Amino acid sequence: MRIRAFQGLVPKPAHAAEVACVPYDVVNAAEAAALAAGRPRSLLHVDRAEIDLPAKTDPYSDAVYARARENFLALQRDGVLVRETGPCLYVYEQQMGEHRQRGLVAVCHVDDYDAELIKKHEKTRKDKEDDRTRLIDTLGANTGPVFLTYRDEAAVTALVNAKVKEKPLHDFTAPDGIRHTVWRIPGGEDWVRAFGRVPLTYIADGHHRAASAARVARVRRERNPGHTGAEDYNWFLTVLFPASELKILPYNRIVPDLNGLTPAAFLAAVKAKFGLEENAPPSPTAVGRVSMYLGGKWHGLRCLIDPKADPVGRLDVSVLQDKLLAPLLGIDDPRTSKRIDFVGGIRGPGELVKRVDADGGVAFSMYPVTIDQLMDIADAGQIMPPKSTWFEPKLRSGFFIHTF
Repeated sequence: MRIRAFQGLVPKPAHAAEVACVPYDVVNAAEAAALAAGRPRSLLHVDRAEIDLPAKTDPYSDAVYARARENFLALQRDGVLVRETGPCLYVYEQQMGEHRQRGLVAVCHVDDYDAELIKKHEKTRKDKEDDRTRLIDTLGANTGPVFLTYRDEAAVTALVNAKVKEKPLHDFTAPDGIRHTVWRIPGGEDWVRAFGRVPLTYIADGHHRAASAARVARVRRERNPGHTGAEDYNWFLTVLFPASELKILPYNRIVPDLNGLTPAAFLAAVKAKFGLEENAPPSPTAVGRVSMYLGGKWHGLRCLIDPKADPVGRLDVSVLQDKLLAPLLGIDDPRTSKRIDFVGGIRGPGELVKRVDADGGVAFSMYPVTIDQLMDIADAGQIMPPKSTWFEPKLRSGFFIHTF
């Protein structure tokens, strides 16, 4: 794998906590506006520039991209974002409660993305990919990093462990309780050599950002008759985490009705396929277990995995979909069905109880997909089922910006 240091834009230390923001795609426009209210230096004014335009503005209109560029240039003109004096790498640590993960910030090459050295496990949506492609091209910058993971490499881990003993560049706790710490690595030649031993990386989160960066590179190459391959648009911003440090939370499911079945008939059908454990824990304790909330009670389901199934077919979410959601509840395509909702595991099983008690239906609390399962699926060239993984904590945008 190729990585490289870059001479990007970074916030002045005094402004870092205000500039850094949640990823653009984990909030809607109203939530983004609320987070950016009274914070004119927040990068949300660039990543979600519609918040600075009249209500009901089309988020894909020319005015949004023009305002994003205007806001981006203003942050530079006002000295909020400043240019590094030379190429740098960074170590980025996040701590959520007792969980800590440390990633290496670098740029990766779009040719490695196209050659499947950076492996995917999700499909992208055209409208979302078009949006980020236009924003990246308009700004000439990657404002949000792609979240990559790799099988642990001892040489890289040793460098990280030594670096974090030094004084950090940034260190603060965000309002959501997540602590963010950053160390600068000028040059970083020894880090680049160490990471060269890593054969592959995997997209954990940020498929649209990665696909859009690759599209921008292709567009820029076509526009540039003097293209040499050395241009900065051939590289895109990433944070690379060792797989052993990542925390995956489940993506839970709610169906607001029983597809015409009575609760008794539904329970009997489920028992025939999965078996039922009364008074199950709200969060399942192992792969192959699902906790189902119905009628004020938690029931335990056991997913019987076909040993001949492919990596996708062995997932709990696939077994649940194929043996219960589709045949019993009529959820034929969870990507498009309006009768199923997905709840990120960060909200906990209490959110499932609250919603089912209020609105009826049934909820399913899942055991998290493991990082090994994700890698197996990507290695097989397959696609994860929709809403299978929820990585937490989320990367903040704005600590480092790669420009071209």
